[in-house]
Formats: sequence, structure tokens, C-alpha cells
Amino acid sequence: MSRIGKKPVPIAGGVKVTPSRQDAGTRVSVEGAKGKLSFDFRPEVAFEVREQDVLVQRVSDTPFAAAYHGTARALLANMIRGVSEGFQKSLEIVGVGYSAKLQGKSLVLQIGFSHPVEFDIPEGLVVETPAPTKVLIRGASKQQVGEFAARIRRSRPPEPYKGKGIRYEGEQVVRKAGKTFGSGE
Repeated sequence: MSRIGKKPVPIAGGVKVTPSRQDAGTRVSVEGAKGKLSFDFRPEVAFEVREQDVLVQRVSDTPFAAAYHGTARALLANMIRGVSEGFQKSLEIVGVGYSAKLQGKSLVLQIGFSHPVEFDIPEGLVVETPAPTKVLIRGASKQQVGEFAARIRRSRPPEPYKGKGIRYEGEQVVRKAGKTFGSGE
């Protein structure tokens, strides 16, 4: 049995969890102060909502169901945490002349190209630029926050020689030594 899957998921205060059985599994809706999330889980798991927590149970003992058991519990725990506390990713922009700014519902980056790079901010996310070289992404969905942060980072990943580019806050960039020239003997 999954060690993670058999642990009950505590329900934070002010959060409402509603599972509803469907043809191809169970749709679980979670509603809290930071928003509302729903996810369609496969039919290999069932949910039992109790007063203080939610118990995720396996329907069968197939190897796939055993593997999916822990995954379903982790996804539900992230949904509950997302609507009660929210998730946040912070990006740093390193480079001379590199900057970020908000224009309406889009994030505009100047990152060393001949043109500005523009990202439309997805529904459900809040993006802030407290400094020209810092971008904060907040939202209730862990997957949506992480995916948008990864898309921004992928537009100009940090390069190994000078370290210029977009990186997560606190990320260590492995630097390489530049070329050295010998005496030619």
C-alpha cells in the first residue's frame, strides 16, 4: 500500500471539498479563500470526505492503481493548500539592460533580443514586478504557477559563462571558466 496515499489529507479552515462521481472517475471540487479548483481523477481511486480530513482509497489492487494512489493524494493535498494558502514562484532577471514590466494583462520582458518578449498572463494567476529584475507569480494551482514560471524561464535560461538570463530565486547557476590562451610553443 502507498505510504503517502494512506495518509489522510487535512482540510484547512474555510475549505470545502466536494467529490462527485462521473462516468470516467471522480471530479473533486475544492473551494477556499484563494479560489476554486477542480480535477477529474481516474476511477482507480475513491474519496471519503470526513469532518477534519479526506481519505483517498484505492478501488482495486492493480499495480497502476497502487502507483496512482499516492499521486491522487498528493494532487488533492496541493489543491487544498492552493485554495487556502496559494502558491508562489519568484524569478530573477540577470543581465545588463534586462527588465520586466506589466502592460495590462501581459508581462513584457526585455531580455537581450531585438524585440520585447510578451507573455499573456493566464486566468487565475497574479503576476507582479516589484523591481524591474524580479517577477512574482502567485496562484491557487501549483501546476499553473509552475508551468507559467517555467515558460518565462525557458525564454532566456541562464547561460553558464556570465550567468545572464532568467532564473528562479535562489537557483545556483554552474559557471564555466572562459577560454584561456597559452604561449603557443
